[in-house]
Amino acid sequence: MMVINKKFKDILFKEINPEPLAFFRIVFGLLMTFSTIRFIAKGWVTEFFVQPEHYFKYPYFHWVQNPGEIGIYFLFGTLLLSSILITIGYKYRFASITFLLSFLYIELIDITYYLNHYYFVSLIAFIMVFLPAERCFSVDATKKGETESIPNWTILIIKFQVAVVYIFAGIAKLNYDWLIDAMPLSIWLPANSHLLLVGELLKLKSTAYLFSWFGAIYDLFIVAFLIYKRTRKIAYIFVIVFHLSTLILFNIGVFPYVMIAMTTIYFDKSFQINIVKKLKAIFNYKTNIVTTHSYRPIMKSVVMTSILIFTIIQITIPLRFLFYKGDLFWKEEGYRFSWRVMLMEKAGTVFFTVVDKDTENKIEIVNSDYLTPNQEKQMSTQPDLILQFVKIIEEDFAKKGKTNIEIYADSFVKLNGNFSKRYINDKVDLTKMSYHDDLDTWILPNN
Repeated sequence: MMVINKKFKDILFKEINPEPLAFFRIVFGLLMTFSTIRFIAKGWVTEFFVQPEHYFKYPYFHWVQNPGEIGIYFLFGTLLLSSILITIGYKYRFASITFLLSFLYIELIDITYYLNHYYFVSLIAFIMVFLPAERCFSVDATKKGETESIPNWTILIIKFQVAVVYIFAGIAKLNYDWLIDAMPLSIWLPANSHLLLVGELLKLKSTAYLFSWFGAIYDLFIVAFLIYKRTRKIAYIFVIVFHLSTLILFNIGVFPYVMIAMTTIYFDKSFQINIVKKLKAIFNYKTNIVTTHSYRPIMKSVVMTSILIFTIIQITIPLRFLFYKGDLFWKEEGYRFSWRVMLMEKAGTVFFTVVDKDTENKIEIVNSDYLTPNQEKQMSTQPDLILQFVKIIEEDFAKKGKTNIEIYADSFVKLNGNFSKRYINDKVDLTKMSYHDDLDTWILPNN
């Protein structure tokens, strides 16, 4: 055990060139700058965070409130500025912390805008806070000097996080719907039949099977091919082709750009060193070289323990669905934060009826009176959001002086091309339900 521990420590703290981390910092910073500008330019700040009347919260984060129009634009301004500062490496530690906190706060305002790549960016931003990414080719380094080396763990931790995304996305695809029924690609691909050259092929069931199986194999093994030097170049070509294809065929935002950019961490260090050297020449960058300070034994132990804890958490979270019973896609317990990318086509309708127990009057709820189209779409198929909406209705009626009410739902959900099925027991008063209760008490089985 001690021998293994020593080898592990030697690998983590091996001194390597700082240019690969500087290159990644620039790539990450530019990508976040572009994404933030794009988000603002498309008017999504107003659409997502100013216009809605109500917001759906993550568990344990109900205290995160929308700061209002001025506040939300201030947060996005802070996000943009910190992205730029990360790119150039100015006040890097402050900028990386500011970016992380701003990004997390924005994401926690409304769970209906959850996306896998937002979660991924949050994790990378968290990691970046602890990395010495400003010690090479940065404004900070022009003042403090550029370090001659950095510890290997600073690159390995990013590689690990990228690998987690791909591998767990691949494992998640090893299910009956994806491999045997080619779902949901059998539904999505024909919708792109208008595309030139490939349109007719996308109508074929065999094409859906090809895409499904290739997607699973790609996610499971692409990291291995990126790590292996002899296959790295061709593997990265596959990365580009795969993600650009998903960009064309599916409306998934900047996720393809994120993955194309992040996988550059697997490039050979000579490529990154050459790029940074060329950039230094272009910008006439000059600074002093300072000696790298070695870690004290206690700090090595702290770093190793922290990496171990982080690794365990990142492996455990995607597997937590195993502790829940029932159909994962139907109930969605343990679905978020598990890298289940584009695995299901799920749509639903839900109609709520409020029963005033004092008068026995029944009031039909118009969901759009409370929610945006996106919020209503997300709410209609996710149990925790349904109960949050029930609470919103309760609070609204309480303001009108009606506190003795019951709320029932008439709900139907269609999953991966199957027939629409009743989702909620329409005899259950949802005001009495809590998400901590067994979902079987009010969510009907998918059979």
